[in-house]
Amino acid sequence: MAQPAGVPSQPRATNGAPPPSALRHDILVHLRQAGPTSPDGLAAALTASRTGVLQQLYALEDAGLVSHAAEKHGVGRPRHLYDVTADAQGLFPTDYGGFASGLVKAIEAVGGDDLVEQVFAARRRQVGDRIRRRMADRLPEDAGLADRVRFLAVLQDEAGYLAEALIADDGAIRLREHNCAIDQISRRTTAACDAELDLFRELLGPGVERETHIAAGDRCCTYRVEPGRPDFSD
Repeated sequence: MAQPAGVPSQPRATNGAPPPSALRHDILVHLRQAGPTSPDGLAAALTASRTGVLQQLYALEDAGLVSHAAEKHGVGRPRHLYDVTADAQGLFPTDYGGFASGLVKAIEAVGGDDLVEQVFAARRRQVGDRIRRRMADRLPEDAGLADRVRFLAVLQDEAGYLAEALIADDGAIRLREHNCAIDQISRRTTAACDAELDLFRELLGPGVERETHIAAGDRCCTYRVEPGRPDFSD
Protein backbone atom coordinates (compact mmCIF):
# COMPACT_ATOMS: atom_id res chain seq x y z
CA MET A 1 0.00 0.00 0.00
CA ALA A 2 1.37 3.43 -0.90
CA GLN A 3 2.46 5.56 2.04
CA PRO A 4 0.34 8.75 2.30
CA ALA A 5 2.24 12.01 2.39
CA GLY A 6 2.90 13.20 5.90
CA VAL A 7 2.37 9.83 7.61
CA PRO A 8 5.71 8.52 8.92
CA SER A 9 6.67 5.06 7.74
CA GLN A 10 7.14 2.25 10.24
CA PRO A 11 9.95 -0.35 10.35
CA ARG A 12 9.31 -3.75 8.84
CA ALA A 13 10.32 -7.12 10.23
CA THR A 14 13.16 -8.86 8.40
CA ASN A 15 10.92 -11.73 7.31
CA GLY A 16 8.74 -9.36 5.28
CA ALA A 17 5.79 -9.34 7.69
CA PRO A 18 5.12 -6.09 9.52
CA PRO A 19 5.88 -6.06 13.24
CA PRO A 20 2.86 -5.38 15.50
CA SER A 21 3.45 -1.63 15.85
CA ALA A 22 3.88 -1.19 12.11
CA LEU A 23 0.87 -3.38 11.34
CA ARG A 24 -1.27 -1.37 13.73
CA HIS A 25 -0.15 1.82 11.98
CA ASP A 26 -0.84 0.34 8.53
CA ILE A 27 -4.31 -0.81 9.59
CA LEU A 28 -5.24 2.70 10.71
CA VAL A 29 -3.93 4.28 7.51
CA HIS A 30 -5.70 1.74 5.31
CA LEU A 31 -9.03 2.18 7.12
CA ARG A 32 -8.68 5.95 6.88
CA GLN A 33 -8.11 5.73 3.14
CA ALA A 34 -10.35 2.84 2.14
CA GLY A 35 -13.12 3.02 4.71
CA PRO A 36 -14.82 0.07 6.43
CA THR A 37 -12.89 -3.14 5.72
CA SER A 38 -13.13 -6.71 6.92
CA PRO A 39 -10.22 -8.47 8.64
CA ASP A 40 -9.77 -10.62 5.53
CA GLY A 41 -9.68 -7.52 3.36
CA LEU A 42 -7.12 -5.89 5.63
CA ALA A 43 -4.97 -9.01 5.66
CA ALA A 44 -4.97 -9.15 1.86
CA ALA A 45 -4.30 -5.45 1.41
CA LEU A 46 -1.48 -5.36 3.95
CA THR A 47 0.04 -8.76 3.13
CA ALA A 48 -0.39 -9.84 6.73
CA SER A 49 -1.91 -12.84 8.46
CA ARG A 50 -5.56 -12.69 9.41
CA THR A 51 -4.65 -13.67 12.98
CA GLY A 52 -2.15 -10.84 13.23
CA VAL A 53 -4.65 -8.35 11.82
CA LEU A 54 -7.32 -9.46 14.29
CA GLN A 55 -4.93 -9.12 17.22
CA GLN A 56 -4.18 -5.54 16.26
CA LEU A 57 -7.83 -4.74 15.57
CA TYR A 58 -8.78 -5.95 19.05
CA ALA A 59 -6.07 -3.79 20.59
CA LEU A 60 -7.14 -0.76 18.55
CA GLU A 61 -10.78 -1.32 19.47
CA ASP A 62 -9.91 -1.57 23.17
CA ALA A 63 -8.12 1.78 22.78
CA GLY A 64 -11.22 3.31 21.16
CA LEU A 65 -9.42 3.94 17.86
CA VAL A 66 -11.48 1.56 15.70
CA SER A 67 -14.98 0.12 15.89
CA HIS A 68 -16.77 -2.57 13.96
CA ALA A 69 -20.24 -3.24 12.61
CA ALA A 70 -21.79 -6.44 11.26
CA GLU A 71 -22.78 -6.61 7.59
CA LYS A 72 -24.80 -9.39 5.98
CA HIS A 73 -23.46 -10.67 2.67
CA GLY A 74 -25.45 -13.59 1.35
CA VAL A 75 -25.98 -16.83 3.24
CA GLY A 76 -24.09 -17.45 6.43
CA ARG A 77 -22.73 -15.44 9.27
CA PRO A 78 -22.44 -11.67 8.78
CA ARG A 79 -18.94 -10.30 8.40
CA HIS A 80 -17.46 -7.61 10.58
CA LEU A 81 -16.31 -4.39 8.98
CA TYR A 82 -13.86 -2.23 10.90
CA ASP A 83 -13.35 1.51 10.60
CA VAL A 84 -11.48 4.24 12.45
CA THR A 85 -13.29 6.27 15.10
CA ALA A 86 -13.22 10.02 15.62
CA ASP A 87 -10.67 9.50 18.41
CA ALA A 88 -8.16 8.23 15.85
CA GLN A 89 -8.05 11.56 14.02
CA GLY A 90 -5.35 12.86 16.32
CA LEU A 91 -2.97 10.16 15.04
CA PHE A 92 -3.04 11.49 11.49
CA PRO A 93 -1.08 14.50 10.16
CA THR A 94 -2.40 17.98 10.90
CA ASP A 95 -1.36 21.47 9.87
CA TYR A 96 -2.89 23.65 12.55
CA GLY A 97 0.14 25.93 12.59
CA GLY A 98 0.00 26.54 8.85
CA PHE A 99 -3.76 27.01 8.95
CA ALA A 100 -3.57 29.50 11.83
CA SER A 101 -0.76 31.42 10.14
CA GLY A 102 -2.76 31.56 6.91
CA LEU A 103 -5.81 32.69 8.84
CA VAL A 104 -3.86 35.58 10.36
CA LYS A 105 -2.66 36.50 6.87
CA ALA A 106 -6.26 36.50 5.62
CA ILE A 107 -7.41 38.68 8.54
CA GLU A 108 -4.56 41.05 7.79
CA ALA A 109 -5.61 41.22 4.14
CA VAL A 110 -9.20 42.03 5.09
CA GLY A 111 -8.66 44.58 7.85
CA GLY A 112 -4.95 45.29 8.17
CA ASP A 113 -2.99 45.39 11.41
CA ASP A 114 -5.87 46.98 13.33
CA LEU A 115 -8.15 44.01 12.74
CA VAL A 116 -5.36 41.56 13.60
CA GLU A 117 -4.84 43.34 16.91
CA GLN A 118 -8.58 43.30 17.62
CA VAL A 119 -8.72 39.56 16.98
CA PHE A 120 -5.83 38.85 19.33
CA ALA A 121 -7.34 41.16 21.95
CA ALA A 122 -10.58 39.20 21.77
CA ARG A 123 -8.64 35.96 22.05
CA ARG A 124 -6.74 37.36 25.04
CA ARG A 125 -10.03 38.11 26.80
CA GLN A 126 -11.31 34.60 26.14
CA VAL A 127 -8.14 32.96 27.45
CA GLY A 128 -8.01 35.36 30.39
CA ASP A 129 -11.55 34.53 31.44
CA ARG A 130 -10.79 30.81 31.33
CA ILE A 131 -7.59 31.18 33.36
CA ARG A 132 -9.31 33.38 35.96
CA ARG A 133 -11.98 30.73 36.45
CA ARG A 134 -9.37 28.03 36.92
CA MET A 135 -7.41 30.20 39.35
CA ALA A 136 -10.57 30.91 41.32
CA ASP A 137 -11.35 27.18 41.49
CA ARG A 138 -7.88 26.01 42.45
CA LEU A 139 -6.25 28.84 44.41
CA PRO A 140 -7.35 30.49 47.65
CA GLU A 141 -8.42 34.13 47.43
CA ASP A 142 -5.34 35.23 49.34
CA ALA A 143 -2.90 33.25 47.14
CA GLY A 144 0.45 35.00 46.90
CA LEU A 145 2.08 36.16 43.70
CA ALA A 146 4.49 33.23 43.61
CA ASP A 147 1.62 30.74 43.84
CA ARG A 148 -0.27 32.49 41.06
CA VAL A 149 2.82 32.47 38.84
CA ARG A 150 3.37 28.77 39.56
CA PHE A 151 -0.23 27.99 38.66
CA LEU A 152 -0.07 30.08 35.49
CA ALA A 153 3.11 28.22 34.52
CA VAL A 154 1.23 24.92 34.89
CA LEU A 155 -1.55 26.18 32.59
CA GLN A 156 0.94 27.45 30.02
CA ASP A 157 2.78 24.15 30.16
CA GLU A 158 -0.49 22.33 29.46
CA ALA A 159 -0.88 24.58 26.41
CA GLY A 160 2.46 23.43 25.01
CA TYR A 161 4.79 26.23 26.10
CA LEU A 162 7.10 24.06 28.25
CA ALA A 163 6.62 26.64 30.98
CA GLU A 164 8.04 26.82 34.48
CA ALA A 165 8.00 29.24 37.40
CA LEU A 166 11.38 30.29 38.78
CA ILE A 167 11.64 31.69 42.29
CA ALA A 168 15.16 33.00 43.03
CA ASP A 169 16.81 33.13 46.46
CA ASP A 170 16.40 36.90 46.48
CA GLY A 171 12.64 36.51 45.92
CA ALA A 172 12.67 37.45 42.23
CA ILE A 173 9.87 35.67 40.37
CA ARG A 174 10.01 34.68 36.71
CA LEU A 175 7.78 32.78 34.34
CA ARG A 176 9.77 31.08 31.60
CA GLU A 177 8.48 29.46 28.42
CA HIS A 178 10.96 27.21 26.65
CA ASN A 179 8.74 26.69 23.61
CA CYS A 180 6.48 28.92 21.53
CA ALA A 181 3.32 26.96 20.83
CA ILE A 182 2.31 29.48 18.15
CA ASP A 183 5.74 30.06 16.62
CA GLN A 184 4.55 30.49 13.03
CA ILE A 185 2.09 33.16 14.11
CA SER A 186 4.39 35.03 16.49
CA ARG A 187 7.01 35.35 13.77
CA ARG A 188 4.42 36.84 11.42
CA THR A 189 2.85 39.42 13.73
CA THR A 190 3.83 41.04 17.01
CA ALA A 191 0.15 41.07 18.02
CA ALA A 192 0.36 37.52 19.39
CA CYS A 193 3.27 38.27 21.75
CA ASP A 194 1.82 41.64 22.72
CA ALA A 195 -1.42 39.90 23.66
CA GLU A 196 0.45 37.38 25.83
CA LEU A 197 2.28 40.14 27.72
CA ASP A 198 -0.99 42.02 28.23
CA LEU A 199 -2.63 38.80 29.45
CA PHE A 200 0.09 38.16 32.02
CA ARG A 201 -0.17 41.72 33.27
CA GLU A 202 -3.92 41.38 33.67
CA LEU A 203 -3.51 38.12 35.59
CA LEU A 204 -0.44 38.93 37.69
CA GLY A 205 -0.34 42.71 37.85
CA PRO A 206 1.31 45.52 35.89
CA GLY A 207 4.78 44.62 37.11
CA VAL A 208 5.36 41.97 34.41
CA GLU A 209 8.23 42.63 32.04
CA ARG A 210 9.54 40.45 29.23
CA GLU A 211 13.27 39.83 29.54
CA THR A 212 13.91 37.33 26.73
CA HIS A 213 11.87 36.60 23.62
CA ILE A 214 11.89 33.58 21.31
CA ALA A 215 10.58 35.64 18.39
CA ALA A 216 13.59 37.94 18.80
CA GLY A 217 16.02 35.05 18.59
CA ASP A 218 16.32 34.06 22.25
CA ARG A 219 16.05 30.45 23.40
CA CYS A 220 13.05 31.14 25.59
CA CYS A 221 10.53 33.76 26.63
CA THR A 222 11.18 34.97 30.16
CA TYR A 223 8.88 37.25 32.14
CA ARG A 224 10.03 38.89 35.35
CA VAL A 225 7.07 39.41 37.68
CA GLU A 226 7.15 42.22 40.24
CA PRO A 227 4.45 42.66 42.91
CA GLY A 228 1.40 44.48 41.65
CA ARG A 229 -2.36 44.28 41.71
CA PRO A 230 -3.82 42.12 38.90
CA ASP A 231 -6.64 43.52 36.80
CA PHE A 232 -9.64 41.19 37.12
CA SER A 233 -12.12 43.79 35.86
CA ASP A 234 -12.76 42.18 32.43
